[in-house]
Amino acid sequence: MTMLKAISGNPSLSLTLLLIAACASASLIFACATPFVAFAVIAAALLPLRQALVTMLVVWLANQAIGFGILGYPRTFDAALAGLFILGAMIAATIVAERVFHALASLGRLATYPLALIAAFAVFEVLLLAVTPLTGGAETFALGIVGQIAFTNAVWLAGLVAIVEVARTVGATQHSATR
Repeated sequence: MTMLKAISGNPSLSLTLLLIAACASASLIFACATPFVAFAVIAAALLPLRQALVTMLVVWLANQAIGFGILGYPRTFDAALAGLFILGAMIAATIVAERVFHALASLGRLATYPLALIAAFAVFEVLLLAVTPLTGGAETFALGIVGQIAFTNAVWLAGLVAIVEVARTVGATQHSATR
């Protein structure tokens, strides 16, 4: 319950901490299939763009520290370059998600999450595919693999949205109870 209380108390810091924890667990479970787009979408939905971008940078740094420090990512120029391209794609996905939330604000945040996820995921994947001549790994863009990654991002986003909404409800309930 402490995490829920923290989320409702300081949204920016709490969301960053939640995403770092989510990234740590996802990185340890999925290694290079971390659901970065889900993280970008929730950050874009709940934070001003600048804070969302900083949050995504911190999430990326956590992922890289786990990857190179614990999971044994190869310490090569190619691996570092791939990591930087992932960061660039995450930044682009965050910006696209923020633009979708802004453009579709009249639909409401909850209704816009799936649309932001689709748009951000498409941008993320296209950008990573575009750099495969430099990084290799074009085979990882097979439809089945991309579909599994999309599904993983959708599940993570749904879970994160549920956590955030429960925290908001608990925070609102606690706030009205203290009046």
